[in-house]
Amino acid sequence: MSAPGTADAPDIAFLRKHLVFYPDYPKKGVNFVDIFPLLRTPLAFEGLITHLLSHIFTVTLPRLPDGQKIDAVVGLDARGFLFGPVLAQRLGAAFVPVRKAGKLPGTCEQATYEKEYGTDVFEAQAGSLPAGANVIVVDDLIATGGSAKAAGELVAKLGGKTLEYLFVVDIPFLQGASKLDAPSYAMIDVD
Repeated sequence: MSAPGTADAPDIAFLRKHLVFYPDYPKKGVNFVDIFPLLRTPLAFEGLITHLLSHIFTVTLPRLPDGQKIDAVVGLDARGFLFGPVLAQRLGAAFVPVRKAGKLPGTCEQATYEKEYGTDVFEAQAGSLPAGANVIVVDDLIATGGSAKAAGELVAKLGGKTLEYLFVVDIPFLQGASKLDAPSYAMIDVD
């Protein structure tokens, strides 16, 4: 796992102050981290995108052999949809949504996962990735790692290769990144 952004980095400190915490939501014992205030502040949203792109260009892309690129950004339902398409557009890559079961038309691949507060099923449309596609998976937060792991399983079922998992927030004590099949990067660690 790459080192997360540090609290003393000016861009990370600026972004961190926009996070709002809701104790006992959506159920008792869960401390929900709300990233929506970042989206309500255009400068903060641009800072988030710029920071992630900087990481991609300085860490992720140099790992690839010459001539290879990121073919797709896979965004997780639902908050990965908020910045995944922007990253994909700026990278000249496709955006592929991973949705909760029953939300996509056509033939879909499925992966079941456990999350912090229940069990769910993710789906991706069959044929949404070309064989051998280099993929980045994005979401707002990694907690237990269940949903990101399921997304990685879907990428593999579709014939792609996950290069890295990108998150705005990581809750390190839950050790979600340890379940993933590729390196991960989170901008902000919270306890």
